[in-house]
Amino acid sequence: MPSLSVFDLLTLHDFVADLPADRLQRLATAGRPVFRGTGHRLFREDAPADRFWLVQSGTVALDFHVPGRGDIVVEHVGAGAVVGWSWARPPYLWRFGAVVADDIRAIEMDAVRVREMIAEDAELGLELTARLLDTVSERLQAARHRLVELYAYPAATP
Repeated sequence: MPSLSVFDLLTLHDFVADLPADRLQRLATAGRPVFRGTGHRLFREDAPADRFWLVQSGTVALDFHVPGRGDIVVEHVGAGAVVGWSWARPPYLWRFGAVVADDIRAIEMDAVRVREMIAEDAELGLELTARLLDTVSERLQAARHRLVELYAYPAATP
């Protein structure tokens, strides 16, 4: 069975599937299919945000570092999710970290090229920004729920 092109993969991904074909064709030039195994760190907080991933299968754990406690997982995301939004706004540094929790197949997008496309096509920029805002909102809600899980109940006293 022949492998699918990046364009074909984009047409199947929830984040961008409903974009017009001409925009998907342009976005396809900035992407490549990747496989990343369990345990592979996609990025760490404060590192340069120069790419993002459209997950096709598998699971990614989103985390942040807490001094004295290590990396705390905020959320797990899977097929249909976009991993990474910090690439879209200066200073282009990751706000969270991400590690593969279960082998993933994804479309890895070159964020610098996508930013260039957005600069040339304001309508594309508005559309991607709206979608990223939805993603950010979902992630903030997940972080809130995780904090409630961690701190809603008083710690057991000896």
